[in-house]
Amino acid sequence: MSGESIRTRLARWGFNLWPCYRGTGGRVTFIASDWREIRVCLPLSWRTRNYVNTTFGGSLYGAVDPFFMLMLMKNLGPGYVVWDKAASIRFRKPGRSTLHATFRLDDSELEEIRRLLQAQPKVDRTYRIQLEDKAGAVHVEVDKVIHIALSRPS
Repeated sequence: MSGESIRTRLARWGFNLWPCYRGTGGRVTFIASDWREIRVCLPLSWRTRNYVNTTFGGSLYGAVDPFFMLMLMKNLGPGYVVWDKAASIRFRKPGRSTLHATFRLDDSELEEIRRLLQAQPKVDRTYRIQLEDKAGAVHVEVDKVIHIALSRPS
């Protein structure tokens, strides 16, 4: 894992100030200089609390929504088209405290995507992210389906 660079630190600050992401209640706490790891936290607060005093489902999803797509875009580069295609969320336990998620993307996954795109025009990959409390108990699982294709010259 690499540390944060000036660019990724600025990107982290940008996320945390961007109204669209800020509204989820989530906070980006780390972006690796190579965009291979991102960490977020989602505190239980007046902004994220639902009617029954647990974390609102929209905040749970919104806090983790964009990151696998962005990580793939940054690592694959401009020769690829990367889009979110689908998502599903499974609520396993009510969120009653700050929850954390760590997104990781390794070399073997990037190599596999490039290998698959040599033989077919597009691929869909599914990534799972879990929101956990500080004890490591999983409260939410989100599966993101990401569509990836080679970009066509215009």
